[in-house]
Amino acid sequence: MDLAFIPSPSRGVVELGPIPLRGYAFCIIIGVFVAVWLGNKRWIDRGGRPGTVADIAVWAVPFGLVGGRLYHVITDYQLYFSEGRDWVDAFKIWEGGLGIWGAIALGAVGAWIGCRRRGIPLPAWADALAPGIALAQAIGRWGNWFNQELYGKPTDLPWALKITSADDGRVPGTYHPTFLYESLWCVGVALLVIWADRRFKLGHGRAFALYVASYCAGRGWIEYMRVDDAHHVLGVRLNVWTAVVVFVLAVVYLVVSSKIRPGREEIVEAGDPGEVDGDGAAPSAEPAKAEGETGATKADAKDETKTGAKAEAKADGKGGAKSEAEAVDKS
Repeated sequence: MDLAFIPSPSRGVVELGPIPLRGYAFCIIIGVFVAVWLGNKRWIDRGGRPGTVADIAVWAVPFGLVGGRLYHVITDYQLYFSEGRDWVDAFKIWEGGLGIWGAIALGAVGAWIGCRRRGIPLPAWADALAPGIALAQAIGRWGNWFNQELYGKPTDLPWALKITSADDGRVPGTYHPTFLYESLWCVGVALLVIWADRRFKLGHGRAFALYVASYCAGRGWIEYMRVDDAHHVLGVRLNVWTAVVVFVLAVVYLVVSSKIRPGREEIVEAGDPGEVDGDGAAPSAEPAKAEGETGATKADAKDETKTGAKAEAKADGKGGAKSEAEAVDKS
């Protein structure tokens, strides 16, 4: 008999008044807002302007959602294209199913496009957003709780997850709450990146690389605990191999980048931090310059007028005195 466990929700829909919103989609939306909010604060602290992170996120988020869904559908194609399955379900992203590897990869493409349009370096933007992405993942994992999916092996621990649904091959019982493990791990990753960034002044993409490496370290052992269907390579789940490969790449980048480009970017965005005009562009220095030139011109003209007046008065004084002296002589 289980004396304590984490209950699963009876339904995966959150009611927002008359509008039904699936819990999975709700968690993803909240995670995106948190990532943009924290990323904006960090971007301003690095010398950037308010709103830049959100402007680039407009490109990164849609690309990331498409990439995450593509990775999930490709690696779990049997859920959508095997006998008895409906391929249309592959487009129902609100029902769950996003691969973080595809989301980061294609999301980076969208961010690169946005950064080029704004004329800012992608690595600096990624560094600012890194801990926010980790927090977004921590929140997004609770969407799996709403869907009663991606749990671990059976357990009778006090924090076991109670699965009540028997759909899609589920067996009701108590299991390791891998969604909770990964959520807590991601919170720890976010705190680690924030601390390391302040302590070592990480730049040129190294804060983002630290986020990737530390996330992969946790994802490896958490993925190993899961019991949902997955492809295996040499007896190991595909996502475990992916985590290992990406971890190695991130660590190599950290080491090599530290030697090639040490320190942090001095300027991440042109313009005065905190100032944005009505069009979202940097305030121009030309009006001030023109105004300064105009003022200087007026001052020069004023000085010339005074100098001319003094010279004329001096000349008149000498001429008047000379005329009076001639008049006296003649008289």
